[in-house]
Amino acid sequence: MKTRHLLLAAVAILFSCGPAIAQEPVAASDNPEALFHDKNPKLDAEKQVAFHIERDLLEANHWDEANKWITDRYIQHNPLVQSGLAPVVKYFESMRKPSPIPEHMKTPVVAVLADGDLVIVVTRREMTDPRDPSKKYTTSWFDMWRIKGGKADEHWDAATIPPPRPH
Repeated sequence: MKTRHLLLAAVAILFSCGPAIAQEPVAASDNPEALFHDKNPKLDAEKQVAFHIERDLLEANHWDEANKWITDRYIQHNPLVQSGLAPVVKYFESMRKPSPIPEHMKTPVVAVLADGDLVIVVTRREMTDPRDPSKKYTTSWFDMWRIKGGKADEHWDAATIPPPRPH
């Protein structure tokens, strides 16, 4: 009984202190290209598919080359983008014009992990603090691809459906 009272007192103290919000900034790699390599040749090849999707397609917007890295059936788990190579290309091409493919990627990559046929790329994101729009904070984003036959065949990320805009 004594332990239970101590536990309840500790919980009450924690909740009476108000919200504790602390964050260490998310740091990106100084050499992101190195993260897209692996000693295992199969995993190295799969990481290279993710590298080209990140750099050539997402960063430089060269969706005219998407068929090199993405299958025709490309299953999309992002609720904002339809599955299939053609709908994905149409979605991203409508957002902005292509820019030169950089020699060194600018995307702030934190980590690249590969296991089996899956590759996960974690990137740093800077966001506006909704509690104080004059401030920014960092968080992480992920993209995960299932690689089949040297191309991405399926994709997951952290995207959610945004709330409707007020009229």
